[in-house]
Amino acid sequence: MNSPLTPLFILVLLPIAAIGLVLFTDTGIEPALFYASVKTFVILGIIGVAISFAASRLADRSNG
Repeated sequence: MNSPLTPLFILVLLPIAAIGLVLFTDTGIEPALFYASVKTFVILGIIGVAISFAASRLADRSNG
């Protein structure tokens, strides 16, 4: 099940991963702030996937 949004997801994930790497290696950033930003990103990602899945299911239901 290959989604057409996969390349877009990878394109968005690359700069976020680079920023996360900089935050993780910077000694001036408190580790709690880094972990809080990672948790926020994961939670928002899960919400986004759930909304996308629900919208695709709704579109399939309305088409047939």
